[in-house]
Amino acid sequence: MSKVTIDGLEDLRARAGKPLGQSEWKTMEMAQVKTFADATGDHQWIHVDEERARRESPFKRPIAHGYLSLSLTAGAFFEVVELRGFDLVVNYGSNKVRFPAPLGVGDRYRVAFALGEVKDVGNGFTEAIFGVTVEIEGQSKPACVAEVIHRLKA
Repeated sequence: MSKVTIDGLEDLRARAGKPLGQSEWKTMEMAQVKTFADATGDHQWIHVDEERARRESPFKRPIAHGYLSLSLTAGAFFEVVELRGFDLVVNYGSNKVRFPAPLGVGDRYRVAFALGEVKDVGNGFTEAIFGVTVEIEGQSKPACVAEVIHRLKA
């Protein structure tokens, strides 16, 4: 897989409405779920108690937190996209976040990106809205669908 290089503001604008690519497939590991639970303080048994999840969960195994699924998009973005010609790129937030299917421990996932709207927002910043989908290998429903917003200064 090769990165998509976006070279400056005009190139960014020219790519609006187009897919950008996907990350490599990765496997959701129990250690990652536990680390996220420790970082957020969310130790609900459906995520961190492997035995109880096998016995009592409708998913029959631990699942990743929904917000863990969303957070996977941050690192995957720079695996898929290289931004050149910008002095600053910051996360600005998310829109329309949904978790249609659970991402189970042991599932393989990848993150797909498309560039949506690009607009000037003042003070020299441009806002770019990226559609992100955390796909689960072999499943029709994704783990997460969202719009993530970056603000860029050229």
